[in-house]
Amino acid sequence: MLKKYLNPKNIITLVVFLLLIWYAFCLPKPLFNDPTSTVLVDNQDQLLAAKIAGDGQWRFPNIDSVPYKFEKALLYFEDEYFYKHPGVNPVSLYRATRQNIKAGKIISGGSTLTMQVIRLSRKGKSRNIYQKLVECILATRAEIRYSKEEILQLYASNAPFGGNVVGLEAAAWRYFRQTPENLSWAEAATLAVLPNSPALIHPGRNRDELKEKRNFLLKKLLDKKAIDDLDYELAIEEPLPDKPYSLPQKTLHLLNRAIKDGYEGDYVHSTIDSYLQDRTEEIVERHHNILKLNEIHNVAAIILDVETGNVLAYIGNTQDANNSHENLVDITDSPRSTGSILKPLLFACMQMEGTILPETLVPDIPTQISGYMPKNFDRTYDGAVHANEALYRSLNIPAVRMLQKYGLDKFHHKLKKLKLSTINKHADHYGLSLILGGAEGKLWEITGIYASMARTLNHFHNYSSKYNKQDFHLPNYDLNKTIYPSKKGENDISVLDAGSIWLTFETLTNVNRPFQETGWESYVSSGNIAWKTGTSFGFRDGWAVGVTPEYAVGVWIGNATGEGRPGLTGLNAAGPLLFDIFKLLPANKWFNPPYDELVKVPTCKKSGHRASKYCSETDSVFIHISGLKSEQCNYHKLINLDKNGLRVNSECRSVYEIHQEPWFVLPPVQEWYYRIKNSNYRILPPFATDCEPFDDTRMMDIIYPKQLSRIFIPIDLDGTISEVIFQVAHRNPESTIFWHLDDDYIGKTQRIHEMNLNPEPGKHLLTLVDEKGETLIREFEILGKSN
Repeated sequence: MLKKYLNPKNIITLVVFLLLIWYAFCLPKPLFNDPTSTVLVDNQDQLLAAKIAGDGQWRFPNIDSVPYKFEKALLYFEDEYFYKHPGVNPVSLYRATRQNIKAGKIISGGSTLTMQVIRLSRKGKSRNIYQKLVECILATRAEIRYSKEEILQLYASNAPFGGNVVGLEAAAWRYFRQTPENLSWAEAATLAVLPNSPALIHPGRNRDELKEKRNFLLKKLLDKKAIDDLDYELAIEEPLPDKPYSLPQKTLHLLNRAIKDGYEGDYVHSTIDSYLQDRTEEIVERHHNILKLNEIHNVAAIILDVETGNVLAYIGNTQDANNSHENLVDITDSPRSTGSILKPLLFACMQMEGTILPETLVPDIPTQISGYMPKNFDRTYDGAVHANEALYRSLNIPAVRMLQKYGLDKFHHKLKKLKLSTINKHADHYGLSLILGGAEGKLWEITGIYASMARTLNHFHNYSSKYNKQDFHLPNYDLNKTIYPSKKGENDISVLDAGSIWLTFETLTNVNRPFQETGWESYVSSGNIAWKTGTSFGFRDGWAVGVTPEYAVGVWIGNATGEGRPGLTGLNAAGPLLFDIFKLLPANKWFNPPYDELVKVPTCKKSGHRASKYCSETDSVFIHISGLKSEQCNYHKLINLDKNGLRVNSECRSVYEIHQEPWFVLPPVQEWYYRIKNSNYRILPPFATDCEPFDDTRMMDIIYPKQLSRIFIPIDLDGTISEVIFQVAHRNPESTIFWHLDDDYIGKTQRIHEMNLNPEPGKHLLTLVDEKGETLIREFEILGKSN
């Protein structure tokens, strides 16, 4: 039975079948598996930076097309009949065999470009008749798998060009500092002849032989009418490159970011604008040269296109050849203390909910909340300040009080929705210091938030007063992943609405900034800008972020090591750099007000609340529509006065002797600090001597300690026990206050009401009585005396 099937015909059929199976699978896939360089190009495909491949070769990722000039030069030099043969050219093999026999050595291989691709892929195989036969077979198989164009691409991507340069694109940049598409005929011819003998004909040596081969090829191109006489004459006059050039390394931090994001070995078409990148680098370096005189060594800056979120310029850190100051650290992606840079977000959240209006008064007085005692940067108090003024002056105490009013948990949730990846702990971990730098943020994400806010505001009109959640997204540097705006909106608001954003940006453009904030005026001639600075505790981080309808710019300045320096503030260090960068950008119109979410209402000029009937001075201002539910002004009260201007009541005067007048009245502690900076503030008149006060306007209040405070009294270094300063505010500057501790009289104060006390550990009762008999009682506890 077996003999029946083992006849010669069947055996031949089986062998042929097996050979066909082998032939079908003989070609490796992929043909090349070498590591490639990570290449970063700008938005015009100009090389920005590259990282050498893992095997030490400059081998760029495979090109997707072969430029016309190089293709012509290559084919006329290596394989003139490339588009006509099936991978093997018998005529070329016969001619090469005759030449080699005649010369007595191998002087010609007769290989087609397809065979050369196969030889390159098999790496290190000896050049003999057997290997040549294998190459011929594999070449025919390659012609079946790949198109002619793909074979050319494989050759151009993997051919050796001398030294550690592999592939046409790497060679074009190393030898001529340009893309393959921009090569001249002379340059294309030079590169076409190099793979023929890359080790011998390196541009740095054997220049005569290289030039001879190049000019021979140019003459052939002329004879074949691929170039004209003028092209030929110009080409042969072009000099050869002296030596390989170093590749550009403009945006190494962005290149490393791309590698970390999974682009290693890929061709990254970035969104970088080379002009803006170069100019920004120059500006950063100029500022860095000044900052390092104060031992401030690291700077980061990014420019974003608002419409797409694409990054146009990316400075991850300053340059230092020795990396002596952590210059390899990409600051844009490093968590740093936020300082005050998150305050506008809280302001916007409160506007959106109508919790406050833009000019609502916020207390700015000594504050202690569960042991936390925030301080303003200048260590002073305004008593009370308008919310928008507190924002553009970056006052800390009003910000903390606003956060307490809005809700720590709610704001913490908002920040997570805004894609701040560094907000990764429970709200209680940060506490109210969250708004003052108690959390960390990344320049990349924070600048992206400001850009998203501007994008949302821009699109509000395009979406017919609707929203698209996609408008709030992180920045992007991959041109192929550009997020283009949607053509329609939705009803759902993503995080912040247009009305709250517009009111916040209007506040951040306030031209009546404190005189210390110099530098911003220079931008006025170019257009408006909403901007905010931030400084972390210990002068470790200086932030500045600015936004217009078209651009968002973020700047960070400091030391990557975390070392603080005097004068390292967002205002003095980061702000000037921010505005120098904005000078590079074209001016543009300001945001259109989102009228569908705004309403113009009368507000009290002094309190900023919606005006009540007692407010004597009012403004008509835009507020968020949700602000209509906010309370009316309760700072203006109607008081009864006699003809001498003293306060009276119906118990001591007839109604005919009383006239009523609205009066702006702050709580005692706020008033005490407010009138120091506001000389036109009118304190309440005293009551007539024959009238007993019975209204609810308190004359005094305790600044410190707050009710049920728990106080530590420290022991100084010399062993002495410190004292606690108790403070009281009284409306009457000339008043006398009598102090009692646990029912024991301890003294009196006049005008300045402060008393240094050293109570024993335990609970105590502080009783204060003024000369009119008004009494205040405050309970507190001394927890102990400790070092």
